[in-house]
Amino acid sequence: MSKALTEQELHNLAMNHVGKDLEQRGFEFIAINSKLKKHPQFVCMDKNKQYYFVIVRAVILPDNPNNYDVIWMETFKKHARENNAKVLYAGVGIGNIAGEKEPIYLNQDYLMEYNGIQVLETNLN
Repeated sequence: MSKALTEQELHNLAMNHVGKDLEQRGFEFIAINSKLKKHPQFVCMDKNKQYYFVIVRAVILPDNPNNYDVIWMETFKKHARENNAKVLYAGVGIGNIAGEKEPIYLNQDYLMEYNGIQVLETNLN
């Protein structure tokens, strides 16, 4: 019998997907933190030595992976500004092919909604 993925395992799945995307875009990884609710998940640098804090959020479909807590994000943007970093957000939706009420299982096909990395402006409004 298959084992349903835990919240941490779903988060790790999303991080692996986003990490591959960052790698293909040419980012250099400075630090990686895969613990749930510890941000940022990735600290990266581009070829111009600009630092980026990357937030990865895994959600269960049909929830929208592009939505995030705007108020919390403002405090995180402040942290990025203080460290001369830019903020990237990557939401990943994961679901069971058999239906949205079904859990996602280890070693079984799953649905994934990933619309790429969003650049979040850190300027004060």
